[in-house]
Amino acid sequence: MAMDDETKAVFSALDNAKTQLYHFKAIIIAGMGFFTDAYDLFCISAVTKLIGRLYYYDPSHHDPGKLPTNVNNAITGVALCGTLAGQLFFGWLGDKLGRKKVYGITLVTMVGCALASGLSLGSSAQSVIASLCFFRFWLGFGIGGDYPLSAVIMSEYASQKTRGAFIAAVFAMQGMGILVAGAVAMIVSKAFLVAFPAPEFRFGHVLSAQPQGDFVWRIVLMFGAVPAALTYYWRLKMPETARYTALVAGNHQKAAADMAKVLEKDIVVEESSTRQPKNLNSSYGLFSNEFLKRHGLHLFGTSITWFLLDVAFYSLQLTQKDVYPATGLIPKAARMNAIEEVFKLSKAMFLVALFATVPGYWFTVFLIDRIGRFIIQLGGFLLMSIFMAIVGFKYGAFRGEPCKDDSKKEFCDGKPTLFAVFYGLTLFFANFGPNSTTFIVPAELFPARFRSTCHGISAASGKAGAILGAFVVQNYTQKTESIKNAIIALSVVNLLGFFFTFLVPETKGRSLEEISGEDQDFGNGGGDNGHDTEHKNGTEMLPSSDMV
Repeated sequence: MAMDDETKAVFSALDNAKTQLYHFKAIIIAGMGFFTDAYDLFCISAVTKLIGRLYYYDPSHHDPGKLPTNVNNAITGVALCGTLAGQLFFGWLGDKLGRKKVYGITLVTMVGCALASGLSLGSSAQSVIASLCFFRFWLGFGIGGDYPLSAVIMSEYASQKTRGAFIAAVFAMQGMGILVAGAVAMIVSKAFLVAFPAPEFRFGHVLSAQPQGDFVWRIVLMFGAVPAALTYYWRLKMPETARYTALVAGNHQKAAADMAKVLEKDIVVEESSTRQPKNLNSSYGLFSNEFLKRHGLHLFGTSITWFLLDVAFYSLQLTQKDVYPATGLIPKAARMNAIEEVFKLSKAMFLVALFATVPGYWFTVFLIDRIGRFIIQLGGFLLMSIFMAIVGFKYGAFRGEPCKDDSKKEFCDGKPTLFAVFYGLTLFFANFGPNSTTFIVPAELFPARFRSTCHGISAASGKAGAILGAFVVQNYTQKTESIKNAIIALSVVNLLGFFFTFLVPETKGRSLEEISGEDQDFGNGGGDNGHDTEHKNGTEMLPSSDMV
């Protein structure tokens, strides 16, 4: 059956559209969700040590309070478990109900649970941690839905030439979320530090943990609701994507009308004698033999590379509070009070994000449509592996030896500058590399009716890797001597990602229908659809077509 002229023209208008205000508006609306996602997932790293000091101090020990390993893993990892579930559920729902209908649900979930996380109930450690984990699971569930929906919406709105950059720009808001998580924690902790000064732990074990610190971590977590709430109205006003409306819902006139509101020209569809049936090209189902033949290897490739990437990436992000002392970025715990530790730790997070994390995202934005997804992902995995191997094998020399009791630093006689440089380079090439491309490519490879589901499956595979990092790799960062082995192991994981990248094809410069094979499902349509469209007085006139 031939792809009808209505569909050709709508897709041609999208693929060949000039970059305009609405594209940037869509980036901000979708990107703000990702900003919130990253803020909520990573701000917890700035306050877990504070929670440990407040709720787990043992007077019989001569060290600040510290979260037990299982509690630390639960607090940082439970949101990732929710995210995995949300990616699968909302990814599937986005293909069943449409991207727009589900988009608002995920945002409301994020806003409500971010607020509830800061209002965690109870006065005992057990009740606070239990309620915190409960709300962060559902926060992660809402965050999970944002992954496939934001990626797919942007890919289906963007033009063919700039699609990679636009999806990457949405994902780059993750870097901004990490940056702002450090900034907010730094500002809040500094304000409380000025208002409620306290001695260092070594001079006053009990007095060093200000009771007001309980407000610090709650405010930091609750702030994640603010940016998401600000974009709620604009999400509701976004029209459904034309590709979903035309290819899945089968309503070409509505697709053209919606895009006429978006693009700087009218797209008029003449009445057809017979309405296009829904799912015209549904000749095979998800996970059918035909699907596995066409897309099975691609889905495996996007899933396994995202899994391997997130094992390393989330291990680096979630364990940075344990790595920073070794790099000399923060002093010994005993030389700080509880809120001061939050300030020092969040300051280090902010600086690393500013100079290493965020630039990597924007290098991807500017270069992805020039050099392609494949090269960026391949090079990123390889360089991450090399830099992490250097850090791992040279860990002892970079870190130095434990300092004497009167030293402010935890380690002396090391090479903290080199440590910080290689650690920063690893984060840079994660983001100018597979952390960005594993998000982008699944939004391009698959047919419209499976696109959100397949992106959700790929993303959920990544979160399975992140959970592995949170619950397994973090165990090796609780003891200093184990960190070296963990970093070397992560280097090997990145190398595996390098080889599995060869399963993922390049998608640069082709239309979504050409990439997914939908043009062949419809007949002889191609990536450059719409040559048969008539133009009259600046208006695209779409000829009537009979059902074929």
